[in-house]
Amino acid sequence: MTLLYEGKAKRIYATDINNELLVEYKDEVTAGNGAKKDAMAGKGQLNNQITSIIFVYLKDKGIKSHFIKQLSNTEQLVEKVEIIPLEVVVRNIACGSITQRLGFTKGEEFKQPLVEFFYKNDDLNDPLITDDHIKLLNIANDQEIQTLKAMALKINDVLINLMAEMELRLVDFKIEFGRTSDGSILLADEISPDTCRIWDKYSDTNFDKDVYRNDTGSLIETYQTFLTKLEDLK
Repeated sequence: MTLLYEGKAKRIYATDINNELLVEYKDEVTAGNGAKKDAMAGKGQLNNQITSIIFVYLKDKGIKSHFIKQLSNTEQLVEKVEIIPLEVVVRNIACGSITQRLGFTKGEEFKQPLVEFFYKNDDLNDPLITDDHIKLLNIANDQEIQTLKAMALKINDVLINLMAEMELRLVDFKIEFGRTSDGSILLADEISPDTCRIWDKYSDTNFDKDVYRNDTGSLIETYQTFLTKLEDLK
C-alpha cells in the first residue's frame, strides 16, 4: 500500500479501489497542537474500536460518514473524501478555550449548543474563524456552511443520547467533514475520547484526553473503561 498521509494519530493509505482508503490508528497521543507527545501501546486500537462503533451507531441514526468497515484492531476502510480544512466544534457545557476567550465558568451549561469553526492550519495554530472568513478563504459557500452546522447539531443530539445511556455527559466535541467526488458532504476523521470532552454524569470525572492533558489519570485505562461502557450497550 502507498502511504498518502501521516498525521499525529493516523496513517492514510491508498487501496486497490480508487475511492476507498485504509486508515491506520497509531499508538501515539498528543496535546497542545503537538507540544506534548507520547507513545502509548494500545491507544490506536482503542480509538479505532471506539470510532468504528460510534460511526455504525450514527449510520443507524441516519448520519452518513466516510466509514465503511473496521478491518482489524487498528485499521478501518473508509470512503475517499477531500477533507474540508475546518474543525467543527460543538459545545454543550463550558470548558477549555471558551472559558479563557469569553469568561464562561467551567461547567456552565449553555441554553443551546454552540457551533464554532476553527481553521485547520498548524502554522496558524488552528484559529477560530467566522462564516465570512470561511467564504473569504474559499473553504465553503453559504449553503455548505449551513449544512455543516446542521449536521454537527444532529450529530450532537445523537451523541448526547448515546452518552446519557452510558451515564455520561457530552461536554463538547470536534469533528471534521469531507467532500465526495460528487460534492456531497460526509462526516469524516474520527469520534473518540481524543476528539470529545466527556464527563461522568455524577462526578464529572473525565472520560477523555483531558486526563492526559492535565496528568490526572491513565489515558489507556480511561479509554478502555469508555469502550467497555460502549460495548455494554450492544
